[in-house]
Amino acid sequence: QVKLVESGGGLVQAGESLTLSCVASGGIFDAYAMGWFRQAPGLGRELVAAISQRGGVTKYSDSTKGRFTISRDNDKNTVYLRMENLKPEDTAVYYCNTGATTAYWPFDSWGQGTQVTVTT
Repeated sequence: QVKLVESGGGLVQAGESLTLSCVASGGIFDAYAMGWFRQAPGLGRELVAAISQRGGVTKYSDSTKGRFTISRDNDKNTVYLRMENLKPEDTAVYYCNTGATTAYWPFDSWGQGTQVTVTT
């Protein structure tokens, strides 16, 4: 099973930027679509960005489109999430996960997550 380790979270002010990283091990990285999800306190986990196996297809939630950019480096087994113009409502624990496609997430490869806190 693929093991995922997220990093890069932190405490920032509104309008600032962060880049999250997710490193995969134990599997064939480019066999999977990859997604970034987030979970705010008291809410369910939501998909914020996804990228296909070779990076040709990307998808974003309506709330992150235009501010977040997902990318991947298959040579480094890493997927990134560049977050710009952060807002307090982006505060959440961010997780990455493997997928069969950018719309189908049948695997349970969740990492420990990385906390992003955005203050006003």
